[in-house]
Amino acid sequence: MTNEIVWEKNMDSAIARARTQKLPVLLFFHNPGWIGCQQMDAVTYPDEKVIAFVQDFYIPLQIPFDAKPLSSDFNVKWTPTLITLGSDKREHHRTVGFLDPDAFIASSLLGIGKYHFDNDQYAEALTIFEKIISEQSQSDNVAEALFLRGVSLYKNSGAPKPLKEAYESLSSQFPN
Repeated sequence: MTNEIVWEKNMDSAIARARTQKLPVLLFFHNPGWIGCQQMDAVTYPDEKVIAFVQDFYIPLQIPFDAKPLSSDFNVKWTPTLITLGSDKREHHRTVGFLDPDAFIASSLLGIGKYHFDNDQYAEALTIFEKIISEQSQSDNVAEALFLRGVSLYKNSGAPKPLKEAYESLSSQFPN
């Protein structure tokens, strides 16, 4: 394990690695002149937890915010833009703006869970959504993780009870 994130700079090589390693791509549209990207580079990406997380769960790809046609293809309007991307170049999750290390990990976990969910890997998705709910309980991503956990349980088992439980959890924990 290295002590920094080693970013791919080319979409084709990142996609090839993603296919081989069966991992999603973390696509980071970067503008070194904007404060949000500067904060990600100074605060988030040097964090040991973030480095280990990215190395374990992603193929990291950094692209300039104005690189055409990718910035147009992915409708980049602001940076930092972070996209969880499958090896088929399908987008599964997006965040825009600075994320501190904990928020980055929580948001990225949601992206990985959605990557598995969208690929009908409900057991894997369920593991990730449970991790968000139990370990990232203060995260803004908990409500979506609760919902997707219920749907994953339903899709995995065919039993409707998890959908009702998800609704009840959301209603009690997030009444608004």
